[in-house]
Amino acid sequence: MATLRSHALIECAPDAVWKVVSDAPNISDWFPAITASTGDDKHRTVTLEGGAQLQEDVVLSDPQLRRFRYRVVGGDLSIDSHLGTIDVIDAGADRSLVVYSTDIEPEALAETFDQAIAEAVENLAAYLC
Repeated sequence: MATLRSHALIECAPDAVWKVVSDAPNISDWFPAITASTGDDKHRTVTLEGGAQLQEDVVLSDPQLRRFRYRVVGGDLSIDSHLGTIDVIDAGADRSLVVYSTDIEPEALAETFDQAIAEAVENLAAYLC
């Protein structure tokens, strides 16, 4: 299993960042590799560049920890196991450290997911600020 992690220091208050990353059905607003997304606070479907779809379950949405966790449970890609976690950490002075971690199997998908996640974390700052 591959473990991936991207992070960024964002010049926005943690509550503002949390509001965006915890809005499960609207991930396509800030994640460039996702062209469309629908769902609710428990399940979502995302459409990736190229048209592949993934079904995801929200595992945890904790406003106290500002931790959002989801799992891919189906879709067009052959994913054996996937768990994504986004942490929004108060970095003081209306700044946030965003850490996006993913465990994924098969490892052959790691490079593609790693690039997409890194781009999303960087794009989050531009989307918010």
